Amino acid sequence: MSLRFFAPLLVAATLHAASPTADLLVELIRVDTSNPPGNEGKLDDLIAAKLKPLGFSIEIFPTPQPGKSHLIARLKGDGSARPVLLAAHADVVGVEREKWSVDPFAGIIKDGYVYGRGAIDFKGGLAVFAEAVMRLARNKAPLKRDVIFMVEADEEGQPLNTSWLAQTQWDKMDCEFALNEGGWIMKRPDGRAKGASHDVRYVSISTADKTAISLVLTAKGTSTHSSMPRPDSAIFRLSKAMAKLADYDTRPELTASTREFFLTLAKTSEPPMSTYFTNLATSKDPKKVAEADREISKDILLHAIMRNTIAPVLMNAGFRGNVIPGSAEATINFRAIPGTNAADLTAEIKKVIADPDIEITVAGAGRGGRGLSFDNNTRESKTTTDLYKALADSAQKVWPGVPVTPYLFQAGTDAGAWRSRGIPVYGIYPYPISNEDLSRMHGNDERVPVDSLEQGTDLIYRTLLQVAAK
Repeated sequence: MSLRFFAPLLVAATLHAASPTADLLVELIRVDTSNPPGNEGKLDDLIAAKLKPLGFSIEIFPTPQPGKSHLIARLKGDGSARPVLLAAHADVVGVEREKWSVDPFAGIIKDGYVYGRGAIDFKGGLAVFAEAVMRLARNKAPLKRDVIFMVEADEEGQPLNTSWLAQTQWDKMDCEFALNEGGWIMKRPDGRAKGASHDVRYVSISTADKTAISLVLTAKGTSTHSSMPRPDSAIFRLSKAMAKLADYDTRPELTASTREFFLTLAKTSEPPMSTYFTNLATSKDPKKVAEADREISKDILLHAIMRNTIAPVLMNAGFRGNVIPGSAEATINFRAIPGTNAADLTAEIKKVIADPDIEITVAGAGRGGRGLSFDNNTRESKTTTDLYKALADSAQKVWPGVPVTPYLFQAGTDAGAWRSRGIPVYGIYPYPISNEDLSRMHGNDERVPVDSLEQGTDLIYRTLLQVAAK
């Protein structure tokens, strides 16, 4: 549809001195939904109070855990097309308060940023999605399809996430296609390119997620008094195995979308990086690929995208200062390229550590257990749908000339609830950020730029107009 009728509204929203999306994000951050336990119900009540007066029908679905619930809000269309759904999770990971320079749950705005836990992951996205659908309602855009806005619970924890809810409430979540968290809108590290009106380097829209698999390495030895150490120390044996893993990196494995992503980076980069990106994506020469891998991997995000990553996350050994323990274990979390399974990883790690006395087992499934293992259903969503095209078109309007590319998301989301049923899901963190901003996600002093929130709201609002309005 044409946006001519809505253009003044878009311009007015962009130029307004205040930032309604940032103000909403501040409110969301101040509701502590650290998971565990989550307490997402408190945030559901806040969102419901804002949406209901604008004509949304609201349903809140409690889970078996008190205080944890999902919210589904629907803005009705004429039903001539199937719904579009926007999903954002309300829960956040915990914090190490002593390592923050600000109160992580105060929602402080300073130096052009909103600071707080969830600013990027994913209360910032929740604020953008919410403000975009509220703007749609306020402007009374005539709709050909329902617009469903879902506030998810337990994305950071499981098992009471969207897959749990879909078992009994699928009809409330069913849609033609969906938006979720995922791909990145990354800024140029050196500011604006020559002649450009913005500093956005690329927009990546995730069409699939990596799988998470956790393996537990266990070493055994003799438990005895610490004054009489033996050569079969479980801790030393495990340490030697871990040292080998620390010096090992997996080889690049590019999916079709990842290959396209790196070719897009080649077009937006200067030599020698443009050559490295091209060689990684197209070269058959192992030396050129290895050189490209070495240089590109200096960016930790790009390093993660192209391979199965290895991350030690938990260790357990000993119980007293004067006892040598009889066992020691470490949990290793892998974020795996689609098609990789636990048996493949186990065989690879056994070869690396080369110690038959180290036992390797798959950690218990679920993010609340010893490790983290889940399959987000890695079926890739097509780039030919109206929603993907609307996102790409809208990105071009907000950031003229920006390359848009599909992308394999390096982490995990709740998209499996839809992808497992054949529903396309597209992931995006809907605000331009820098590598420095990205490094703070799940870390300390998490933050998102205020102006990026407004740009992101413009992006999602334009997308909804194109895909849902008559």
